[in-house]
Formats: sequence, C-alpha cells, structure tokens
Amino acid sequence: MPELAFNRKALYEYEILEKYEAGLVLTGHETKSVRQGHLNLQGSYVIIRGDEAYLINASIASFQPKNAPGDYDPLRTRKVLLHKAQIQSLIGKTQQKGLTLIPIRVYTKKVKIKLEFALARGKKAHDKRQKIIERDTRRDIERAMREKF
Repeated sequence: MPELAFNRKALYEYEILEKYEAGLVLTGHETKSVRQGHLNLQGSYVIIRGDEAYLINASIASFQPKNAPGDYDPLRTRKVLLHKAQIQSLIGKTQQKGLTLIPIRVYTKKVKIKLEFALARGKKAHDKRQKIIERDTRRDIERAMREKF
C-alpha cells in the first residue's frame, strides 16, 4: 500500500480516537495527479451532510496544468465512500462536543485510492508542549546510549 499523502500536522494537532478507511471519488486527471503525489491534506476535514460524507479543503493540483479543464478547482469538495451504517455511527459521534473527522493519509489499495481518516479531539496547548518535551527527552536518552556504547 504505497502512501500518496500524509497529514503530519493532524497527528500533532489532534488526539486520534478511532480510524476509518474509505474510498474517494475523483475525476480521471485528479487520480493521475494523486498517484504522482500532488495532494495536500493540511487544513482539510471530513463532514457529513445528509447521508453522505465529503472531503473539504483537500488540495489536488491538476495533472497537466496546461491541459486542465478551464473550470477546474483544486479545492473542490470530494465525496467519501462509506457504508450507511458507518455514516450513521459517525453522525452520532461527531455531534459530541469537540469531536471532528480529519484525514490522516491517502494511499492505494490494489488499484483503488483510499482515504484514512480519524475521529479526533483537538489537543490543548499544554498537551502539545508535553509531547514535544517527551520527544526531546527520548532523543537525548537515545543519543546518550549511542555515545556510551
């Protein structure tokens, strides 16, 4: 499963509660562009309207800018393919205070392009600082162990 795009900022900004896998509806030139890695998930999110899920603010650059359709919008809303039962459970979970759906990565599974998104809660500033401190101390310990041996 080659990874085509990864949202590193999401793991820093949010606490991941549950992960989901879904298909993504793309046009032909968008598919080619995504396979080349011209996808940016930063600042994007998943919403549920009615009985359908949509990916908002994901930027997919055109495959060949000179040959792109004249009305092509790289930030257009894209449909996310989920089962109805999954959508119903997500509706109930996202209505809880402070929970949102954020895309984590886009990858290929056989010939299909899949989106992995998560039900997440935003982290507070002190949680982010604590994670940075833990990472720095872990790095210092590993550095000391390498020097010792």
